[in-house]
Amino acid sequence: MNLTGNWNYPTAIRFGAGRLKELPQLCAELNMRHPLVVTDSGLAKLPLMQQLQHTLQAASVAHDVFADVRPNPGGADVERGVAAYRASQHDGVIAIGGGSALDVGKAIALMAGQTRPLWDFEDVGDNWTRVNVAGVAPTIAIPTTSGTGSEVGRASLIIDEAAHRKVIIFHPAMLPKIVLADPELTVGLPPHLTAATGVDAFVHNLEAYCSPFYHPLAQGVALEGMKLVHDFLPRAVADGRDIKARAQMLAASIMGATAFQKGLGGVHALSHPIGAVFDTHHGLANAIMLPYVLVRNQSAIEQRLADAARYIGLADTSFTGFLDWILRLRSDLNIPHSLADIGIDESRADEIGAAAKQDPSDGGNPIVLTPADYSAIFRAAVQGAV
Repeated sequence: MNLTGNWNYPTAIRFGAGRLKELPQLCAELNMRHPLVVTDSGLAKLPLMQQLQHTLQAASVAHDVFADVRPNPGGADVERGVAAYRASQHDGVIAIGGGSALDVGKAIALMAGQTRPLWDFEDVGDNWTRVNVAGVAPTIAIPTTSGTGSEVGRASLIIDEAAHRKVIIFHPAMLPKIVLADPELTVGLPPHLTAATGVDAFVHNLEAYCSPFYHPLAQGVALEGMKLVHDFLPRAVADGRDIKARAQMLAASIMGATAFQKGLGGVHALSHPIGAVFDTHHGLANAIMLPYVLVRNQSAIEQRLADAARYIGLADTSFTGFLDWILRLRSDLNIPHSLADIGIDESRADEIGAAAKQDPSDGGNPIVLTPADYSAIFRAAVQGAV
């Protein structure tokens, strides 16, 4: 193992129930006098958005709301947001919502002062050096789900609709300046989305934990993140008003996204093209794909999963015991067992396999997988053959 690495844990996080009221103060800290609030159309209609706007209005913080964000956002979503930002001469972004709203908000902040097109900043090679850093607007990120962890990420996942692929847009300056993590804002998330996003948080922690790279800080964070999901996700799904469970799941989500700078793996390599081609919810795709990729990676991760199983408190610490727990958890949370259960067939398996191999997450998988391997895993997931 190469015992070298570049490690960053710089995010400022304001964590705790009821802390939304601090938003005007956070705007002042960042000299935001006229922020653009970025969210999705569904969230824009909910009481918590009225609460956020009232909080800003009461402190005389002028703002506009951009809510034209789709569940799987594309480049057009970002372009519309940048146009709104520039038209009203905003001076910062408040991104509130799940992963889609947070990703679009960060991308709008990035593009507000750029002259190059969005795709020039794809996370490939040294593309990130093309960014005019002085043109990146400050962002406050406010998560309302406990899954993607986009609030502590330096990238956005945006669909290039012309190419039918999800593209990672990256620059260190995309990292939100402040995260306002208030678990009260996740209380209204329905059980099925609580389940899907919660398993997504688990996958982030698990894939980071199993990634072959050297990053002991991320390793420890990922291990504790998995335990929090084990202990609190069933509680959060059973009773969305359980504020302790909501807080612990919000922490687990943040931990997963912090840890996965160590790497992701085959689950994400597959779920990204599945989402781009079939417009599936990202967390749900991860939740469905997880056991099929684990089985394929067994030879490389068996001992590591035994260690994790002991830490999170499983009675059976074998690989089979860990896998059986994953399958039980998904069943208990009403996560579909197969891709066929959500209407996906095998007809585009080769396309998905080729795209998965090109996905940046492929590089963090514990074993080398070929396009044919990915296609086979995809077919197994369609058939439900673990």
